[in-house]
Amino acid sequence: MKVSRAFFLAVAVALAAAGCDTADPTTTTTAPSTIVQPTVENFTGTVAVGGSDFKPFPVLLSGGTLTVTLTAAGPPSSITMVLGVGTVSGSSCVLLSGGSLVTQAATTPQLSGQVNAGAYCVQVADTGTGTQTGPVTYAVTVTHY
Repeated sequence: MKVSRAFFLAVAVALAAAGCDTADPTTTTTAPSTIVQPTVENFTGTVAVGGSDFKPFPVLLSGGTLTVTLTAAGPPSSITMVLGVGTVSGSSCVLLSGGSLVTQAATTPQLSGQVNAGAYCVQVADTGTGTQTGPVTYAVTVTHY
């Protein structure tokens, strides 16, 4: 059987084309990262004169942002309260260093920062200045990742 020169040429071109990869081996593709939506938790409670109230919550992502907003407190609606973030120890909330302030209710976060994964608590308390003369009901929104 006689093989033609054209056949060899066709086979050579086909083999050469099969061996060529036009993809750049230095280029890598990565899948887009998943967007993590924040967890939003709403808490309500009552603070007695001279007292405090706290609510525990978990944070699942280290290095995520935590914001805390005292959204309502009263009566009166202009009362200032201690708002803080801490960790639960027994039956109390131990506030983090720099994790509290005296504030009125607002629509924007009064506390924010980055925290590691763990068990946390938000606390609302009487300021101890004598401005609270009866029970104060409150609402707090905690947003975290």
